[in-house]
Amino acid sequence: MKLEEFEDLLGKTLSNIENKNDDQLIFTLENGEKYRLYHDQDCCESVDIEEIIGDLNDLIGSPITLAEEVMHDDVDPDGVKNPGHGGSFTWTFYKLATIKGYATIRWFGQSNGYYSEVVSWEKISN
Repeated sequence: MKLEEFEDLLGKTLSNIENKNDDQLIFTLENGEKYRLYHDQDCCESVDIEEIIGDLNDLIGSPITLAEEVMHDDVDPDGVKNPGHGGSFTWTFYKLATIKGYATIRWFGQSNGYYSEVVSWEKISN
């Protein structure tokens, strides 16, 4: 069963989460399927993981009880320090929880306004 949206993780159980240089996360489900959060970088923009709040290990081995994507592209969200961006910017928060704990993955994208700052979610081959 392909998970079309990040929110489709709800009720699924993760066996691993791998952080690759703060520019992509690989999620492995207990059935072996793999998905990734990432951004294809272009010349005049930057999109990276700014911060991970909580422990990703708390998301392993128990069903996901919260899987939510929240984006802000007009103002800085409450409680988030402005890193001095100019031009266009997008904050994207991925919120995940199990009965063991909670984690928020905070991405920050900035560009001159002509490039995408969106984080993508896709299935990858095993």
